[in-house]
Amino acid sequence: MTRLTASLDGIGLLGPGLQNWPQTRSILRGEAIYLSCRTQLPAPQTLPAAERRRATAAVKLTLATGLEAVAAAGMQAAHLATVFTSSGSDGLNCHEICAALACSDRMISPTRFHNSVHNAASGYWGIATGAMAPSTVLCALDASFGVGLLEALVQVAVLQQPVLLLAYDTGYPEPLHSVRPIPDSFGLALALTPKRSDRSLARLSIRAAAPFTDDPANTLTNADLDALRRSIPAARALPLLEALSRGESGTVVLDHLPGQGLAVTIDPS
Repeated sequence: MTRLTASLDGIGLLGPGLQNWPQTRSILRGEAIYLSCRTQLPAPQTLPAAERRRATAAVKLTLATGLEAVAAAGMQAAHLATVFTSSGSDGLNCHEICAALACSDRMISPTRFHNSVHNAASGYWGIATGAMAPSTVLCALDASFGVGLLEALVQVAVLQQPVLLLAYDTGYPEPLHSVRPIPDSFGLALALTPKRSDRSLARLSIRAAAPFTDDPANTLTNADLDALRRSIPAARALPLLEALSRGESGTVVLDHLPGQGLAVTIDPS
């Protein structure tokens, strides 16, 4: 196997000033103006009432983007293997637990503790969709999107089954924000499948033996969106989305580890 390859059949997206993939695609094409504003997280209506009350920003973000990608791909969420990847999962929940530990009684809310594990979003996804398929949860700090994409492409190639990739990050309030300055929530979901279909947007591939490059990462035409790319790890996928939105072919280099880029080839034909 010289290349890890999959067809991209559906995209879900939510971020600052970005409400879904169709609106984001229009902005990336230059057909609509980008206006930055706080990410609007929808209520997770697919969850039972008890879980809905406990849902964090990470849960709302992954449910919104994942379900959008699944619907666009015409897939059944309950049957899809998933790969979740995030540099830190839920920043506000982390802040609240740290604040509780800094108090004199040091009591932590059971709900806060329950939501503190890195696979919390994966667990809520299973509750909301009834999915019993395998789920992988990854974290690689600022390289989390690239690691997640590699893992998802490996699973598609080896298992020859569709895989849903969900990459997300949420913002940190102060004082954590001063050392981890992620300003807001951003989520992206990609529905990947081994075989091309009428819904396929493009084929994505990465060289299996040499996925990385010393070449600099692609930047975005829109300066505000490029600032978003640099400030939220999950948004490092935006150059790939810009090329997809324009139907471009070729190789896009995404920020990965310092001094190292992930080279992703797009074939829209």
